Amino acid sequence: MLSVKDLHVHYGKIHAVRGVSFHVEEKEIVSIVGANGAGKSTIMWTLAHVLKPSSGEITFLGLPLPEKPHEVVHSGMCLVPERRRLFGALTVSENLVMGAYMRKDAEGIRRDMERTFELFPVLKGRLNQVAGTLSGGEQQMLAIARALMSSPRMMLLDEPSLGLAPILVDRLMDAIVALRESGMTILMVEQNADRALEISDRAYVLEVGTIIMEGSGKDLLDDPVVRKAYLGELA
Repeated sequence: MLSVKDLHVHYGKIHAVRGVSFHVEEKEIVSIVGANGAGKSTIMWTLAHVLKPSSGEITFLGLPLPEKPHEVVHSGMCLVPERRRLFGALTVSENLVMGAYMRKDAEGIRRDMERTFELFPVLKGRLNQVAGTLSGGEQQMLAIARALMSSPRMMLLDEPSLGLAPILVDRLMDAIVALRESGMTILMVEQNADRALEISDRAYVLEVGTIIMEGSGKDLLDDPVVRKAYLGELA
């Protein structure tokens, strides 16, 4: 579904992503894990075309990735950014409607709205609440729900567990698995490598802008090098 080949991204003179290549198959959960500052979010913002790559090739559904952010969304790929970035002064309902801004299919929008309430029931009781007053976990649910309202084929999740209590991380990971089981394809970047690898079909380890390891989520979770470097375990 997604193919990235020899991707390079610069911030001015900083070479943030260095020749990264990876792929995501349909209906997979694929994670990119690594330390803070490794370049994970840079990759996600580049896929959303908020950042422009210096060089490399990105194809989505067999076609070159569009060059403007709204065209990327229209093609079927949607980013849930780090720290949610909701419209904080708008209500939950208004945020969901904004997620469907580019759509004209009223019946499909209604159906997807109900789907988000099945996945995150708490949002249905918060429709008229201002998004900025929600708890951190509720805000993350809303950020994912807003993205779902664009009717994507693939979701990009940037640090979805950031700042959440462990019990909320559990609920969030369950929701991500449920999305995959419903047919969604997911690329996720996470500092919480343990939880990300547990639910991932495949994963890549990113270090200083370069992929240094790849494999199934289980294999990387069991790898002693990964456990020492990213899961805080002693050798």
